[in-house]
Amino acid sequence: MEDTHETQNVTDNKPQTLMPEITGANSLDKVRDILFGSQARDYEKRFARLEERLTKEANELKNDVKRRFDMLESYIKRELETLGERLRSEQNERHDNDTQLSNEIKQMSNNFERRASQLDELLMRMQRELRDQMLEQSKDLSDDIRQKHESLLQSLERESQDIRFEKTDRSALASMFTEIAMRLNNEFKLPPTGELSND
Repeated sequence: MEDTHETQNVTDNKPQTLMPEITGANSLDKVRDILFGSQARDYEKRFARLEERLTKEANELKNDVKRRFDMLESYIKRELETLGERLRSEQNERHDNDTQLSNEIKQMSNNFERRASQLDELLMRMQRELRDQMLEQSKDLSDDIRQKHESLLQSLERESQDIRFEKTDRSALASMFTEIAMRLNNEFKLPPTGELSND
């Protein structure tokens, strides 16, 4: 009987030792839950709210950054389009200016060539007119020289005739004076009558 009682006590003792350990762990959790449960749940709620808030703010920040990047991208695109349009406009304007300048240069060149041609024609006409005038003046001068030469020749001829006539008169006058002198000196002799008639 004592053996059976001892085994019973042993079997009774084993569950009794295990139960307090399980009970102690549960009770520790219970005690912890009693002491810190509300705070732990409060911290868990705070952490959950904080995590939710951080997630929300991270999403808002992500959306804000994305929105700002989209705005920046659209702004850069607009600026690039504006710059491209401005460059195209300036290029077209420069091309128009170059075309206009080229046309003006071409027109000036044509005007210069036309003016040079007109000046050449004017110079040739003036040279031709000058040659004609010189030729006409040369002809007039030749005619004047010929007329003056003929006039001088005629004058010389008249003068020579006058001189010859005057010289003849002088010789006759000299003969007459010689005859008078001879008659005064009784040195003058008349030729015979027959000789006079023969002369």
